[in-house]
Amino acid sequence: MDLEDILGTLTVQRDSRVLVGLGNSEDAAIVRFPERKALVQTIDFLTPIVNDPFRFGQIAAANALSDVYAMGGTPFVAMNIVCFPAKTLDSNILKEILRGGLSKIDEAGAVLVGGHSVQDDELKYGLSVSGTIDPEGYASNAGLRPGDQLILTKPIGTGVLATAVKAEWAGSSEFENEIWRWGSHLNRIPGEAIQVFGLAAATDITGFGLGGHLLEMAKASRCSVHIFAESVPFMPEVRNLASMGLVPAGSFANKRFCHRAVQISPSVDPITVDLIFDAQTSGGMLLAIDAKRVGQLQDWLKNQGEMAIVVGEVVPKRADGVFLVL
Repeated sequence: MDLEDILGTLTVQRDSRVLVGLGNSEDAAIVRFPERKALVQTIDFLTPIVNDPFRFGQIAAANALSDVYAMGGTPFVAMNIVCFPAKTLDSNILKEILRGGLSKIDEAGAVLVGGHSVQDDELKYGLSVSGTIDPEGYASNAGLRPGDQLILTKPIGTGVLATAVKAEWAGSSEFENEIWRWGSHLNRIPGEAIQVFGLAAATDITGFGLGGHLLEMAKASRCSVHIFAESVPFMPEVRNLASMGLVPAGSFANKRFCHRAVQISPSVDPITVDLIFDAQTSGGMLLAIDAKRVGQLQDWLKNQGEMAIVVGEVVPKRADGVFLVL
C-alpha cells in the first residue's frame, strides 16, 4: 500500500472553507478566511512516545494543535508532516498514525487540507496548523502581571512515563495508557478560557517542562514566578520511576539550562525538582489570572471536565536575577 492508497482510506469531510484541498494532486490548498480575524500558525512533529500507532497519531496531533489553543486561537486548517521508514515499517502503521491524527483534527473542528511526506530512517509525525484568533484579544508569554495566579490543566509526567515505556519497564502498558489519556486530550477548553476570561498570559507545557516554560514567561513578562512545588500534580508512578533514574535526558538539560535563574528551597526534594523540569509531550495549559478571579476560572474549567490546580503565583521582578522560585 503506497501513500496515495493510504490517503484514499482517510475520510476527510467536505468543508465550505476549502476551495482547493486534498485531491487532484494540487500544489497547495486554498481556503476562505473569516473576516476580522488574525492568523495564528504553528508546526510541530515528534518521534513516537507510545507503541500504538493510532494513539501516537492522536498524541502528536493534539500536541501540534495545542500551540494554537495556547494563544487563545481556534484551529482552522491542518497539514500532515510525515517522516516514515518505508523500507523497514509496514505501511499499515502509517495508515493508523494518520487515522489517529485525523481523529483529533476533526475533534478540533479543523479540516485536513494536505501535507508532505519524506522517507526517513526515523519515524516522525505531526502537523502544521493554521488557526484563527481575535487580533484584539490573545494570550502570550509576555502577559504575566504581579498578583496573577497560575492554573495548570494537566498533571506532569509524560517524559518519565515515556522513558519507562521505551525501557519496557514493568507496568509499561499502564504507563502508555496514562500518556495517551492525557496526551491525546485536546487543550480546547483551556484555550477557550483565554477568550472567555480575557486572559493575557498563557502557554502549553511541552518540551521545556513546567519550570522551563514558566521561566520563559517570567523573563518575557519581566516578572518573577513562585512555583508551589507541593501543589504540582504528577501522574501515577512518576515519582517512583524518577527515583529509579527513569528521567529523560531532555529533563536534565532543562534543569541545567535554567539553573542560574532558579532558586530552590531546601524543603523541595530533588525528585520534585526533576519532575518540575520533566520534558512533556502534549501537556496541559498554564493560565494566568488575577487572584480575585482565580476561583471563577477554576470552577469554569472543572465544570467542563478539566483539571484546574493553582501551581504558582507571579511576583515583582527580583533584583538578583532570579526569575523562578521553588
